[in-house]
Amino acid sequence: MKGEEIVDLITRFVKSNPNNQIPERDGLKIFEEPQVAFADGNDPMYEELKEKSVIGPHHRSPREWLEGAKGVISYFLPFSREIVESNEIEGLPSDEWYMARYWGEEFNNLLRSHIVGAIEEAGHRAVAPVVAEGFETFFITSNWSERHTAFIAGLGTFCLSYSLISEKGCAGRYGSVVTDIDLPASLRRAVGLMDNCLGDGNGACDVCIRRCPAGAITREGKDHEKCRAFIIEKIESVYSERHGYFAGGCGKCQTNAPCARTNPRRGG
Repeated sequence: MKGEEIVDLITRFVKSNPNNQIPERDGLKIFEEPQVAFADGNDPMYEELKEKSVIGPHHRSPREWLEGAKGVISYFLPFSREIVESNEIEGLPSDEWYMARYWGEEFNNLLRSHIVGAIEEAGHRAVAPVVAEGFETFFITSNWSERHTAFIAGLGTFCLSYSLISEKGCAGRYGSVVTDIDLPASLRRAVGLMDNCLGDGNGACDVCIRRCPAGAITREGKDHEKCRAFIIEKIESVYSERHGYFAGGCGKCQTNAPCARTNPRRGG
C-alpha cells in the first residue's frame, strides 16, 4: 500500500462509517474530515521519548511494537463544530462533549482495527499499539503516546494544556498504527515543542488557563494530578451515572479558545 491509499482509506472510513455519530443525539456527527501524516519508524525522536524528562523508559519504540517496523501512520480526528461549540459553556462539560469523548474513542478503535485489517489484507503487517496486547498506562503516561507520535509525524505541536494543536486545532482525538510498510515521512515544520501555541509565558494567550475549571493550568504548564482529581470527583461522579459509561476528560481547555478548531499561528 502507498501513502495516498492509506490517507484515502482513513478519510473514506471517517466520512462514510455509520458509527461516526452519537446514538443518544439523533446521529449527531462526532468527527469531521481527518488529518493524516506518516513518521519514520526509526526516527531518533522515539528514543528521546524514553528519557525520564519526556515520557520515560517504559515508552516503546515502533520496532518494539512490531519487529521490522518501518512506518507509523498518525492521524487527527477533529470533533465536529457542533460538539466543540456545545462545550463553550462555563463549568462542567456539555453532555454532547462527554458523549463524544466516549463514542468518539469507540469509533477511533474501529478505525484503528480497520487500518490494521486493510494493511494485513494487502500482505503487510501492522499493529495499533493503544489497542494491542501489552499496552499499559502509568498515571499520566503510557508505553505508547498518540500525541507524541503525532508530533513526530508533523501533525502539530503541544500547548500549555498539553493538548496537541494541529492545523485543524486541538479539539479531537489522535490515533496511530505501526506498520512494516516503508512510508515517506511527512514534513515536520515545527522547530519547538509549542510552536503552534499562542502562549508565551507572559500572558499573550491565557485562554486555556482561564477556561480550566480545576485551576490545573498555569503559565508554567499543567498540574496533571489536579486535572485528574477534578475529572474523577466533579465530572465522573455525576456523568458516568447519568450516561452509563466512563468517558473521562473535560475539554474546557480545548474549546472556546483560539486553538480549538485551527492552528492559531496560521489561521487555518
